[in-house]
Amino acid sequence: MGVVTALALCAGAWLLHNGTESRTPPQPSAAQAASAHPRPDRLPAAAALPPSPPDRIRIPSIRVDAPLMGLGLTRQGSLDVPPPKKTNLAGWYESGTTPGETGTAIVAGHVDNDDGPSVFYDLGRLTRGSTIELERRDGSVAVFTVDANEVYEAEKFPDEKVYGAADRPELRVITCGGSYSKKTGYQGNVVVFAHLTSVR
Repeated sequence: MGVVTALALCAGAWLLHNGTESRTPPQPSAAQAASAHPRPDRLPAAAALPPSPPDRIRIPSIRVDAPLMGLGLTRQGSLDVPPPKKTNLAGWYESGTTPGETGTAIVAGHVDNDDGPSVFYDLGRLTRGSTIELERRDGSVAVFTVDANEVYEAEKFPDEKVYGAADRPELRVITCGGSYSKKTGYQGNVVVFAHLTSVR
């Protein structure tokens, strides 16, 4: 799907503006990686839902409560991103799986902008077992449980692992991360892996 290209180009505008690397966003620890836990799916998956667009994402443990916009692809074939000035806005890939139906749904958002932290600044803090809630247009709330939180440098990004098809309802939440360069910004992405565990 080419998502990594757009997200890896996040410039870390706030860090560039402030001229410091002392305020970089948190990154996932090795303990949160899937490889650290041989059986990451201790909670069974809930039954898949019919398709319905999501309107809002909530991640209580890191105080995310944000509306969602639909995202398409750029001319280069990579996933577009929400407007950087709208700090409390995330997006979902609307030509793909809707959160809660069988397959891999993709949600993406900025880590920062010129003025400071954005919606997914603390995504790297998210731990296994945390919940992510997606309010859907049909009135249901799809609740996902985090299986892993990993960070990848752009040149080693595992496209199939992140975007590949799934036989149950899964979710990936992505923002910029990895090492940081004042010249080119963030060099990779933070990716949260989760699966549907309940519906309200």
